[in-house]
Amino acid sequence: MEKQIVRTRFAPSPTGFMHVGNLRTALYEYLIAKSLGGKFILRIEDTDQERYVEGAVDVIYNTLRQVGLKHDEGPDVGGEFGPYIQSERKNLYLPYAEQLVREGKAYYCFCTKERLDSLHNGENGESFGGYDRHCRNLPQEEVQRLLDAGTPYVIRQKMPTEGSTAFQDAVYGEIVIENRELEDQILIKSDGYPTYNFANVIDDHLMDITHVVRGCEYLTSTPKYNLLYEAFGWKIPTYVHLPMIMGKNEDGSVSKLSKRHGSTGFADLVKEGYLPEAIVNYIALLGWCPKGNEEVFTLAELTKQFSIDGISKSPAVFDYDKLTWFNGEYIRAMQPEEFTKQAMPYYREVFGEQEKPWDVLTSILQPRVTKFLQIPELIGFLQELPEYPAEFFVNKKSKTNLENSALMLEEAIACLEGIGDWKQEMLHDTLLGLAQKLEVKNGTLLWPVRIAAAGMQVTPGGAMEILAILGKEESLRRLRAGLEKLKG
Repeated sequence: MEKQIVRTRFAPSPTGFMHVGNLRTALYEYLIAKSLGGKFILRIEDTDQERYVEGAVDVIYNTLRQVGLKHDEGPDVGGEFGPYIQSERKNLYLPYAEQLVREGKAYYCFCTKERLDSLHNGENGESFGGYDRHCRNLPQEEVQRLLDAGTPYVIRQKMPTEGSTAFQDAVYGEIVIENRELEDQILIKSDGYPTYNFANVIDDHLMDITHVVRGCEYLTSTPKYNLLYEAFGWKIPTYVHLPMIMGKNEDGSVSKLSKRHGSTGFADLVKEGYLPEAIVNYIALLGWCPKGNEEVFTLAELTKQFSIDGISKSPAVFDYDKLTWFNGEYIRAMQPEEFTKQAMPYYREVFGEQEKPWDVLTSILQPRVTKFLQIPELIGFLQELPEYPAEFFVNKKSKTNLENSALMLEEAIACLEGIGDWKQEMLHDTLLGLAQKLEVKNGTLLWPVRIAAAGMQVTPGGAMEILAILGKEESLRRLRAGLEKLKG
């Protein structure tokens, strides 16, 4: 028997933004397909016209491109099972529903909205648990009369009313649902469009999808899907239901991840300064555990490591601090040139068109930042000297006080005025040579120099880097101002 190729599909609805839960589903579908040598398919499910948002399809493409999830088939790349946009497949579904009607497995339902509403609010105010199957056994002549009269209808599936339906899930094991809990589900709506569930099953079958990956909130509706596969006599796919993603509440409890916990959309996280590759790495671990202790993975490494048996049943908690840690790890792993390139818009925010020794700036910032967005705040002092008190010059560890700081600045200014080649190495050698000549510890000279140059007690980088970035003229101006402050 020919071995079946693994095929997974990501089937988002174009509703405007990519939630991290959707992105994790896409990622796991990609990883399952690629780790098993299979194919990853993109299908756009746009049959719910009320929720359709203009430009949302581009959001889907852009997000997948940014995170590196390249699909093998889809609306933009084609493939043998197209079209890959559900609304373009609209005429496909009705014949399948009508086939089930002919076989006695589905029926036309002519109930009006008013009648259905009255079911949900019974005469005594009690709520009925679903549709009462009013049209399920209408005589054939009556059905034909209503059809001929052009009465609006939906097509419903005849669900079993007794027994139970069981299925195997790759993560949660055997799931059993009592059939009496299943409503006669609508397959075709009155506008002629298929329902989400029905179109899903038809498309998955026609596209040879072998693994259906989705959130665990769909566990209880899976029997509905399976009863459709069985009604058509089709092979049921492997189900992989993913654990819920939770957010931390202020009181320490957790609840389903929502906007009150912070950004939940991919684009918003990127806007907040998180790198796409750090986001992907982090969400891969929300519900999946690698075999070793390693946490930082490229997409290619995830593909090698991933296996379905590593997916957890337990809810995963989205931790923004942990995501920030991942982001910092990715930033530190960059080549300095790449860091400078990505940091440049933030450097320009502070320095405008001025040219600076960017390599020096990168050398002090790359080990410190966890997001590029932090850069302007960290280096604002380089553009404008903050107001600071003379007390900043006093430092126990460096053995500095107001008197010797003034002396150190006088010596440093005299020495630095003579430098022609204002580079970090030259500044380093000059100042350390001066400390030796004055017979003081390096810190005793460098503390007052750095305070005068930066106006801050804590800075990214030391005295030499700060002087190199400021340039000769601005450095000497600040050192002289510091000396005035001490003398005043």
